[in-house]
Amino acid sequence: MPKSCLAVLLASVAGWAVAQGQAADPTQAVPVSASASGKVVVAGVVPDEATRVAVLTRLRDVYGAERVVDQLSLGSVVAPPNWGQHVQRLISPSLKQVSHGQLSVQGQTVDLRGEVANEAQRQQLVSDVAQALNPTYSVRNGLRVAVREQALVDQALAQRIVEFEAGSAVLRPEGLKILDEMALALSQLQGKRIEVIGHTDSLGHRPGNISLSLARAQAVKSYLVGKGLAAERLQTSGMGPDQPVASNDSEAGRARNRRIEFRVGS
Repeated sequence: MPKSCLAVLLASVAGWAVAQGQAADPTQAVPVSASASGKVVVAGVVPDEATRVAVLTRLRDVYGAERVVDQLSLGSVVAPPNWGQHVQRLISPSLKQVSHGQLSVQGQTVDLRGEVANEAQRQQLVSDVAQALNPTYSVRNGLRVAVREQALVDQALAQRIVEFEAGSAVLRPEGLKILDEMALALSQLQGKRIEVIGHTDSLGHRPGNISLSLARAQAVKSYLVGKGLAAERLQTSGMGPDQPVASNDSEAGRARNRRIEFRVGS
């Protein structure tokens, strides 16, 4: 029987946060969604109603009831002793300091990753997480200090969507105009590697969406190389529908999820 699993995708204070879990089949990820207006969507499978209510209550206390959207469900999962209480302690206001990150709790394994403003903040957050748990839990620290270059790239993209023809990796003229601007911004990041990440909405089959998102990322890379960026600096990946930034229940939300993301590496 699979373990209880909960993950919280973290953004900045002014951004959004998402909680997701894992279905009874541990190989199948549960869809995640969040709105650009700061909604907190909690989803996944927990063992009982008391745990579900406790997690929701804690999220509402931290983020505000108006921001929390409940997509939790009950299922045949096994939770370690006092698992719900530990999860509640982990969902603390200090997590708002993490951007582009994720807190995941699977059984007694906790992963914390993302970006923070400085080294002191990184160390304090990890300390807070460790103090919230008992020694039977293991904590993996994947936090890193946010880089100035990423902020420059995010500012250049300005939350715009690189558009493609429906169901294909063919860039639309509007998308090409955005990429022309991105090529200029990326060319200023001397020596930095850039990951081009494709995302889709949740319509259709997941394997096909994964392939489409990768093809779109590769199309963006090819265009940027044609604009003078070195191919070895650009890596591509396709996430399909697995990392939405808006609800897939509306066309507007699905349009936001069909996007290209640029992540600055070392």
